[in-house]
Amino acid sequence: MEIEVRDAVRADVVGIHALIAELADFEDLRQQFVATVADLERGLIGEGRAAEALVAVVDGEVVGYAIFFMSYSTFIGESGLWLEDLYVKADLRGKGVGTALITRVAGVAQQRGCQRFEWSVLDWNQRAIEFYESLGAEVMPDWRTVRLDREGIEKLGHKKCRA
Repeated sequence: MEIEVRDAVRADVVGIHALIAELADFEDLRQQFVATVADLERGLIGEGRAAEALVAVVDGEVVGYAIFFMSYSTFIGESGLWLEDLYVKADLRGKGVGTALITRVAGVAQQRGCQRFEWSVLDWNQRAIEFYESLGAEVMPDWRTVRLDREGIEKLGHKKCRA
C-alpha cells in the first residue's frame, strides 16, 4: 500500500469533513460537530487560515488527516506546534497511515524550529496512547484540558471584575 501525505487543498475539504464526522462518532461527540465544509475551507485553506491540514491519500482517497497550528510556550520562550486532530479511517489503522501523518507534522515542527510538539488524547483511548508512546511521546498525567464554549466565552467576556 502506497501512502501519500501532502498539504490539504480545497478539493480535500469534503473528505476531511467526512473524516471529522467519523472522529466525532468514534469519540461519541457527534452532537458537538457543527462545522460545515465552508467553515473548514475558511479555517484550513488559503490566506487567513487558522490552522493547517495534511491529508493521507491511498489509491486516490483521503483516508486520514492531521490538523495543526503554531503555539507558544512561556516557560521555554519558544514556539511550539499543537496537533488538534490526527485521524485515520478505522480499516487502515495499524498500517502506517497515522505514523506517516504524525511524522510529517513532526517534520514541520522541526523545520520551524519548534521546541515542543503537543496534542491531547482521550484517557480511554488506550490504542492511541500506546501508539503515541511507541513514538516516544510522553502522556502528561497531571494536565487536564480546560475549555470555555461559545456561551461560556460570552458570559465570562461580559462579566464585571471586582477589584
